[in-house]
Amino acid sequence: MTRRTERLNHLIQIEISDLLRKHINDPRLNGLISITAVEISKDLKNARVSISTLAGGAPDRDDVLKGFNSAAGYMRRELAHRLNIRVTPELSFEFDDSIEHGVNLVNLIDKVAAEEYKSGADGLKRTAKRK
Repeated sequence: MTRRTERLNHLIQIEISDLLRKHINDPRLNGLISITAVEISKDLKNARVSISTLAGGAPDRDDVLKGFNSAAGYMRRELAHRLNIRVTPELSFEFDDSIEHGVNLVNLIDKVAAEEYKSGADGLKRTAKRK
């Protein structure tokens, strides 16, 4: 990936995040939604936008994708106005499960730590013997 595409990926990610936060009023896009990554093609005509929602009150995934797809034209038009590039890429959206996966890992670690704390509450370190 060239420096230019990396810079454009980052700029598009920032601008879409700003649009989502300030200008898009679609109720399907009201939960905790993050733009985790943007990958623009070498010819700069297509951009794949990775999105993530945090579980717990977040709308259904299909509804979120429908919301993004319905707002894609508006986002593309706004990107054309905000960014000084010759061709504004077509936006396609996909889910990224990395945040949900990270939350699940943290919960598992907390659970194991709590169990170890309970079992070692008398101050003695208890370890399982291996055979």
